[in-house]
Amino acid sequence: MPPKKKTHVVTLALEAGNAAMVDLGKMLGPTGANMRAVKVEYDEATANQRGEIIPVVVTVFEDRSHQLTYKTPPTSFLIRKALGIQSGASNPLTQTVGTLSADQIRTIAERKLPDLNANDVDAAIKVVAGTARSMGVKVAE
Repeated sequence: MPPKKKTHVVTLALEAGNAAMVDLGKMLGPTGANMRAVKVEYDEATANQRGEIIPVVVTVFEDRSHQLTYKTPPTSFLIRKALGIQSGASNPLTQTVGTLSADQIRTIAERKLPDLNANDVDAAIKVVAGTARSMGVKVAE
């Protein structure tokens, strides 16, 4: 059997275990995919991570079937969660909203490693530290 032909590839950032049909409808409506099936599959796969934002890549094929590929939560989300803050600084050059310890950065980097453009944990730590600085978060050395 020949491989299925892809017609659409859509990336969505949804709440784990509780995907909003409105968000799915906006992005998947034009693709013709079965939104209910995508929601049920996503909610079942991410139910143990409730409260987090889990991005998913939805690949829609010409027969309107779909495939879901799960990503790790956004780095900024993980940093905010580690510090217990709602958002980063409005002006990161003059404001600081918290300080990340070296252990917290390493934990976030290890979790993000599969999705980052980094070959090892040390490179991933630098990426996470850069994101933190751009949010107005101090990085402990």
